[in-house]
Amino acid sequence: MTGKPVSLMPDRIEKVIGVLALVLLGFVVTAVAKGSADWGKLPWELWLHLATMALTLALTPAILWMRRGTLRHRVAGYAWVTALAVTALVSFRLRFTNHGGFSVIHLLSVITLVLLPALVLAARRHNHALHKRLVRGLCLGALLTAGFFTFPFHRLLGRWLFG
Repeated sequence: MTGKPVSLMPDRIEKVIGVLALVLLGFVVTAVAKGSADWGKLPWELWLHLATMALTLALTPAILWMRRGTLRHRVAGYAWVTALAVTALVSFRLRFTNHGGFSVIHLLSVITLVLLPALVLAARRHNHALHKRLVRGLCLGALLTAGFFTFPFHRLLGRWLFG
């Protein structure tokens, strides 16, 4: 790869994405804590989905803000990819809207499952520009946008947080 040297430290966009991930994680933790009366009624798939999403949200700023190219960055990155893949896969078992059918948000799961291998391949091939674009796209789409749409009032986390 030729061209501009790769920065090993986060830029302003990555700092903002990390902060937004932490804010969303705070909302998720608060909502789950407020919904404790319903915990026994929830299927294991939902708990797995929440746990892997929380892990992904917690890892996001850590990975974005750490020095790139280190073993620590790679290990955390593989954990992030694995957690996000499990989150996306489990989402197909969660169909509480549309009379048990899939919803538009499931398209994000499909896109996520297609992009995650591309993300890993870009990193392994040292295609830093593509890796950076895919990370940002997955953070903005699979994490923040999907996370935002879990909080409308008719959805579980929204009911718990605002109810």
